Amino acid sequence: MMHVYTLLFIIWTSPVVLGFSSGLVSTSCDTMVPRHRAQAQTVPSPYTVTVDRSSYHAGYTIMVTLQGQSTTFMGFLLQAQEVGGSQPVGTFSVTDGQAQLLSCSGTANSAVSHTSSSSKSSVKVLWHAPASGSYKDIAFRATFVQSMKVFWVQVESATVSYSFISSASCGYSKLCMSQPSNCDPVSSDSCNFISVLASSTNSTFHVEISGQASGYVAVGFSDDQYMGNDDIYICVDGGNGSVQVQHAYAAGAVAPQKLPLGNVSIIQTSITAGIIKCFFSSENTISTQPGKAAATPMYYLLFASGPASGDSIEYHSTKFSSSQKANLRSPQLLLSGSSEPPIVKAHGALMLISWMTTGSIGMLIARYLKAATKGKRCCNKDFWFLAHVTLMSLSVIATSIAFILIFSYFGGWSGGSHPVLGCIVMILALIQPMAAAFRCTPGHKWRFVFNWAHALNALVIKILAVAAIFTGLGLIDTTDSRWLQKVMGGFFAWEVLSFLLYELNIKQNLVQTQKALK
Repeated sequence: MMHVYTLLFIIWTSPVVLGFSSGLVSTSCDTMVPRHRAQAQTVPSPYTVTVDRSSYHAGYTIMVTLQGQSTTFMGFLLQAQEVGGSQPVGTFSVTDGQAQLLSCSGTANSAVSHTSSSSKSSVKVLWHAPASGSYKDIAFRATFVQSMKVFWVQVESATVSYSFISSASCGYSKLCMSQPSNCDPVSSDSCNFISVLASSTNSTFHVEISGQASGYVAVGFSDDQYMGNDDIYICVDGGNGSVQVQHAYAAGAVAPQKLPLGNVSIIQTSITAGIIKCFFSSENTISTQPGKAAATPMYYLLFASGPASGDSIEYHSTKFSSSQKANLRSPQLLLSGSSEPPIVKAHGALMLISWMTTGSIGMLIARYLKAATKGKRCCNKDFWFLAHVTLMSLSVIATSIAFILIFSYFGGWSGGSHPVLGCIVMILALIQPMAAAFRCTPGHKWRFVFNWAHALNALVIKILAVAAIFTGLGLIDTTDSRWLQKVMGGFFAWEVLSFLLYELNIKQNLVQTQKALK
């Protein structure tokens, strides 16, 4: 009789045991709960589901990793499901013998499970997004089995958002420009991206814009690489997760003039984690001159992004242009190039020369090289003094020219910290020679006041000028590496080190002199 009960027990439990060990658990697809006659754990799972992308597009592949943080697992079941839903999405492929493919809800390869009950610390599989259909945000959900009675259900990955903009067909069916070059907005949050495709039979064109910004992203069609006389479309953060599409015309380095939106059809927009995306089509005629349209749609593409106040955009924090004109009807990959006009480059060059070359050398001579030219005079003045005055005068003159150039270009106040710092530097730079012209004689009892004030003002100018240069380079260099600021940082660090070495040399000479006098 005992043998009969034993045989019945084995027959009764064998489907569960065999199903668990072989991983053939399609019957659990709907609920993802294993049939182990036990309750799922409610404490936090020691296992995780991670992905190598935060967003996806049609046909994209994502690597999914199942991993134990501090313990192994024997079995698992994994599906990709829409956020808020339970139906499987997409298909999987396996990369090793620890996993096998299952069919769930009548869809082949829509789930993955284990092949044996051996202990596992990590399993990697590939998920493939469907090539067509209705796309939504998804999450990967897994059941982890530690033992027959210990398991966790619906352990979820971070949400993987659907990106309706990608670089997948760039150069084949649409014209694209991005920074960094050839980046994909699906896989890179720092990708600033534009795609355009104009119809060959009418004025219709389709536009995709994606970029990380605090207020807006915009595309401009221009006859040159600079702002001014540009037909612009702007995607502005409208608040509460909405994005507004605006049409505008930029006459110069001033706020664009808003135009009626006209024949624009907004296909899709989104704003997630500071990344603004919009996809729209327009039947408006592109015009870089009011009332005029080009026979052939050959334009430079401009990208800009920055903050906004309500639905009004402010001065851009990121801007770049295509390196050449492009026919909007011809799919191709465009390289981004410099979009700074010569007058802006001249402003930057003059400020660099003023406060990283002539100004630095002039300060170094006055502080450390007086003794080296002792007894050497020209025009009844010490040689070091003439060199110092000449170099610092050149610095003030170059700063003044740079100041006039940039204000004449913008025609007003552009906002931000850079112009504030520049104005303070300009004011203090003008005070310096005026105060020197009225200084008291070297032997006067109050001469030390001038010496200290003169030196302190020079130090403040130097610090603020360097800060202005860094913020200015930040406006020009929008690459991920920020290499211009890094080069400037290295140059400034070398300069600081040089001054410190000179200062140490003075202290050492002073100590040696004091010892000799004793």
